[in-house]
Formats: sequence, structure tokens, C-alpha cells
Amino acid sequence: MSSFPGLGTVINIAAVLAGGSVGMLVGERLPQRTRTVVTSALGLTTLLMAGSSAIAVADPVLISVVGTAAPILIVLGSLLLGGITGSLLRIEERMEGLAGQIQSLTSRRSGTSPAGGSHAVRERFIEGWLTASLLFCIGPLAILGSFDDGMGRGIDKLALKSALDGFAAMAFASSFGIGVLFAAASIAVVQGILTVVGAWLGAILPLPNILALTATGGLLLVGISLRLLDVKQVPVGDLLPALVVAPLLTQLVAAFH
Repeated sequence: MSSFPGLGTVINIAAVLAGGSVGMLVGERLPQRTRTVVTSALGLTTLLMAGSSAIAVADPVLISVVGTAAPILIVLGSLLLGGITGSLLRIEERMEGLAGQIQSLTSRRSGTSPAGGSHAVRERFIEGWLTASLLFCIGPLAILGSFDDGMGRGIDKLALKSALDGFAAMAFASSFGIGVLFAAASIAVVQGILTVVGAWLGAILPLPNILALTATGGLLLVGISLRLLDVKQVPVGDLLPALVVAPLLTQLVAAFH
């Protein structure tokens, strides 16, 4: 049990900062080939995590509420509606712009010259911050763990997530650098909000709705893994509204089932 709501998120942030700092120290001493291998290993591991989340689409609890064929259609509809909404709102473009502004501020404070290879440095910072933020914030452990923490049910899920994120941050930072450390701020915002929601509203979503959200989040993780493996630059940021659409569609389908 946690002594206060939010302890799990505090531990998670500390793990990312510690892991990322170690990764930066080690990463600068590693050749580019080794960094590439590390990034590919992260991509494969993310793909494994994605599969374990996406399989929630076949959970008997979800099927019993919406029917046999509906779960896949719910995920598809969530991705389509969420993707359209996100692209119109230019979420990924805005996230990249925000990351670029943070990187520019960091470079000025550290005395880094804006000339020469600044574009490559900026892109590396953006990719590190955006990829790490998405990976750390959209997984089922982030959502369920934050709710449990807020409702006083303990921090077991977030403790496990902290260990995973710490090692992932170490590997990410060895390839992407300081941008990964700023993902700790993303964790603070996202999990902080979810913890507050859990504390004040309790269990706001029925289990079937959470399962649909988890399956949809699993496919977003597939998009991240494809980016890490340099297969396709899937605009995962634009697909984030799908995480809001999935529980709503589940509720709608269940009402007519």
C-alpha cells in the first residue's frame, strides 16, 4: 500500500531519471553500431509488450459484453476516429514542436552552438523525448497502476512499471541522449492526472472498457516498435485520441448488444 497517492508516480519518475542518466554516461562511450543494436532490441521488446496488451481484444469479459465480432471493430473504429481527430488537431506536430522548443532552450543554457549539426541534435532530442514519452505513458500499467495508486489499492503495478521504465530509459538515453530525461515530465503529467482521477472518482471505467482501451493501446505500441525498428514512421501521436474513443465506443456497443 502507498503512504500517499502519487507515490508510485514519484518512484516511476525517479527510475526514469536514474536510468536515463546512467544511459547517457554509458551511451557516449558506445559506438554508433552498438547504439543501433540497443534501439533495435528496444523495438523488439516493445513489440512483445504490444502483443501482450493487444491480446486483451480477445478477453472473454469484453466479448461477453459487446459480442464476438465487436471487439476488433471497436479497436478499428477507435483508431480511425482517434487518428482522424489527432491528425486534424496536429497532435504529433505540436508535440514535436514543443520538444524542439525544449531542446533549443536546453542547448542555449548549455552553450551548444545552433549552427552545424544542430538539426541532427534537435531531431535526436525530439525522437528521444517523443518516443520515450509515448512508450512510458500509454501502456496499460500506466493507466491501471495510476488508478490503483489514486484509489489507495497499492503501487504494485507502478513499481513493476518503474523497473521496466528504468531499464528502458537507460537503453533509450544511450541512443537518444537527454531528450529521454524529459519524458519524466510527461510521466508526471499523465500519471498525475490519472492518479487524481482515481482518487476522486474511484473506478470510473468498467473492466470491458479498460480492456478495449488496453487493446487499442497495444496497437499504438506496435506503431512505436515500428518506429524504433526503422520500419515505418507511424504517427503515433496523432493516434492518441483513440485511447479516449475506445471506452466510449465500448459503452455504445454494449448499450445496443
